Amino acid sequence: MSISLPICPCQMNPSSDDISALLLYQDCCQPYHNSLLSEETDKADGIKTDTAERLMRSRYSAFVLVKTNYIVKTTLPAQQALLDIHSIESWAKKTDWAGLEIVAHTPKLGKRHAQVEFKAYFNVSDNEDDGLQAHHELSAFVKVTDKTNNDARWYFLDPTVEMTITQKQPCICGSGEKFKRCCGMYI
Repeated sequence: MSISLPICPCQMNPSSDDISALLLYQDCCQPYHNSLLSEETDKADGIKTDTAERLMRSRYSAFVLVKTNYIVKTTLPAQQALLDIHSIESWAKKTDWAGLEIVAHTPKLGKRHAQVEFKAYFNVSDNEDDGLQAHHELSAFVKVTDKTNNDARWYFLDPTVEMTITQKQPCICGSGEKFKRCCGMYI
């Protein structure tokens, strides 16, 4: 008897026929999800994504699997309290996810920033343009270092979060630089 284990959602790409190197969820995004969402860990513990692309992939899988807490915890801490968790969960649940395509990953935009261009595919059946559609986005990420333990972790910079910060204030990521010279360039 063979047991079929599910392919990780971040590995499914409807624009590619290559299925030779697909990873199972347990070998791909699940360790990140389990580590960060464990009751015993705080945000500084557990397995960390080593690149912005890996964080993007694990966030996509979290949307597909409706792991809202993971989505929140991987958003820049200064933005987390401003997220509409119920809207995120509702959108994740009602979307018929179909796959992810990483278009480009720019791992080094500066000292601590990266970008990932991606297409998140989904199925639409409740309008006249039935079929596969794509949400195409260029997302910004910042690597934040906790100064108490020198622990560095990637976070998503959410451009939809309305913040009351001026360009001359210290950056929301805690870098010590002015917002306009740091994350302000990407939000």
